[in-house]
Amino acid sequence: MKETKVEAAITDVGEKVVDVWNMELFTLGDTVITLSSMLWLLGSLIVLFTVSAFIKRMLVSRVFKRYEMEMGMAESVGTITRYAIIILGLVIILQTSGIDMSALGIMFGALGIGIGFGLQNISNNFISGLIILFERPIKVGDRVEVHGVAGNIVNISARATTIITNDNIAIIVPNAQFINEEVINWSHNDKLVRFNIPVGVSYKEDPARIRSMLLEVAAACEGVESHPAPDVLFEKYGESSLDFVLRVWSTDYSYVPQILKSKLYYAMFEKFKENGVEIPYPQRDLHIKSGLESLQGHRG
Repeated sequence: MKETKVEAAITDVGEKVVDVWNMELFTLGDTVITLSSMLWLLGSLIVLFTVSAFIKRMLVSRVFKRYEMEMGMAESVGTITRYAIIILGLVIILQTSGIDMSALGIMFGALGIGIGFGLQNISNNFISGLIILFERPIKVGDRVEVHGVAGNIVNISARATTIITNDNIAIIVPNAQFINEEVINWSHNDKLVRFNIPVGVSYKEDPARIRSMLLEVAAACEGVESHPAPDVLFEKYGESSLDFVLRVWSTDYSYVPQILKSKLYYAMFEKFKENGVEIPYPQRDLHIKSGLESLQGHRG
């Protein structure tokens, strides 16, 4: 008798679980969406996005790296591959779930109108992200400067691009800004960049001697390329100094230009100090004669 009651209780619980599992949530077109179909759909989407991210990571970190593909190119191809997998996976999931596609077409049409009127910035950034991935005006690893802020691109997503500055500060820039506005890309072609280092010396110094010392400083500085060779321009006669520009090329310091400038300025100071080269202070002539005469007139 007891076993019969237990069996009946188990059967009752099982029937309730089945009823909950098959509970109707809502109707989409001709398709009835149940709790089971909704959970299956959510689980499939989670698996799809997880697998697509894993495939992208494997392609970038292992497959493309093995073939020595440039990092920016690898990230772009990996991201495009992930988008393709997600789109294909969504089509398969929706078809196998038995959802009425005509109802989804109406829903997506309404969503498209909403995007057109209310979500223009989001759609603009998404399309700009696709343009960036295909045309590659910027790519992961590039050194860029936006509105006076410079940093390295570490990630390009569907909506925004992440830039890390030399101070390890992350800047999130909408993708549309890279398409619609002017952006300085220091490493678009390659990492070889020329740096212009201004320096001024006293009028009593010999320009040829200064040029020779500056070239010695550049040649001794680690990270300065010998090809193209450094050179020195005699820029102008300043108000209180002879102004020169030391021009050097570097690939090692294209991401940290201030470090190279600091090293060169330290070396210049020591070289000038050893050779007795004078670095002048700004000079100003003050004319106070007329003021004194006016003051004396008032006293008289």
